[in-house]
Amino acid sequence: MVKMKMQRLDKKQETKYALITGATGGLGKAFVRALAKRGYALLLTGRSADKLQALATETMEKYAVEVRYYPADLSNEGDRYAMMEKIADENFRISLLANVAGADVQKGLEAYTQEKIAFQCRVNFEAAVCMCKFAIEHRAERLEIVNITSVSGIYPMPYFAIYSALKGALTSFSVSLREEMKGKNVSVTAILPGAMPTREDIKEQIQGQGLWGKLAVKTPDEVAEYSLKAVRKNKRKKIVGFWNKVMRVSTAWLPTGWRLKFIAKRWSKISKDAF
Repeated sequence: MVKMKMQRLDKKQETKYALITGATGGLGKAFVRALAKRGYALLLTGRSADKLQALATETMEKYAVEVRYYPADLSNEGDRYAMMEKIADENFRISLLANVAGADVQKGLEAYTQEKIAFQCRVNFEAAVCMCKFAIEHRAERLEIVNITSVSGIYPMPYFAIYSALKGALTSFSVSLREEMKGKNVSVTAILPGAMPTREDIKEQIQGQGLWGKLAVKTPDEVAEYSLKAVRKNKRKKIVGFWNKVMRVSTAWLPTGWRLKFIAKRWSKISKDAF
């Protein structure tokens, strides 16, 4: 009996486990596919138990990998702690964390409620930081952390102010954490994608941007693959896509006031809540 238990424990220690937040979203599913192809066992979390169960079943059938799922609202501290406790109790050692979960609320501050402000801050920054802390405490011999931020966090963005500020904060946090983890076999990479065609509203926005939108867009699968290659090389931060890099360089010299006026004019016409 003891021998069988030790064999199971040894197998668990040898298996590479990847923890993915926001697993049922467009980019989350792309990370699921990319990591399953690489043979990782998967620990998935998201808000919907039904969606997680369907994704787990589909992934196990297609890729023959171990998949476990933990429904949790990451904006809820109690949900987060319960999810972390379950994973810790099962003695999983995490080889890769993909912080994908996010809420892209877009509107002026006057249109927010206090509850919606807290929700967005907790999902986009607080939860990601907490998941990093948890993964480091329960890491395998080597740990890779991918934090999905955004090119929206490079500059202040009126009418997208909270989201852009939080994504900028997550980028800064990731770069700082990478320095703290040097020599500890932990890689941390901030990934800054642009628009991805994950939902109908985003597809419409991309179409509305004309040629530039089409040039700058990257699919979720492309972003996931790019992210995993970057963290394997322990890159500090990476902007995804050639044209997004061009935009960053070509607009860096513009006065801040010009950028703010351009962004405000554009984004003031769009309003959307969390999905």
